[in-house]
Amino acid sequence: MPEQAITDDFMRRMLRKSRHYSMVILHRTPRRDELGADQIVWEHGRRNFELRRRGQLCIVCRVERDESDVTGLCIFSTNKEETATIMNDDPAVKAGIFTYEIHVVDGFPGDSLSS
Repeated sequence: MPEQAITDDFMRRMLRKSRHYSMVILHRTPRRDELGADQIVWEHGRRNFELRRRGQLCIVCRVERDESDVTGLCIFSTNKEETATIMNDDPAVKAGIFTYEIHVVDGFPGDSLSS
C-alpha cells in the first residue's frame, strides 16, 4: 500500500486537530547535590507516575546531565494555570531542588514516543 502524500490539504486537516498543552522545562538548582535531595527527587518521580495515571502528565523526559541546568521536559494536558499549581506542589520544587518554566504549546492528540 503506497504512503499518502503530505499535501497542503492534508496538513491543513491535521493542523485543525492540534490542541494546546503545557510544556514544562525543569531546571536543577545547586540544592540538587545536597544530602537528602535524592529521596526528594524519588518522591517527585513517584508523583509524576501518579500524574500520568490521572492523565494530567502526557510525556516525561529526563535530561541526562550535561553542561546545562535542564533536568527534564514534561508535556501536561492541563492549562498553564493548572500546570503551575501542579508544579508548585511538587516536592522537589517546594524543596528548591528544581525550578521550572511553563510554555503553552500546540500538539496533536495521540502523539507518543516510539517504543
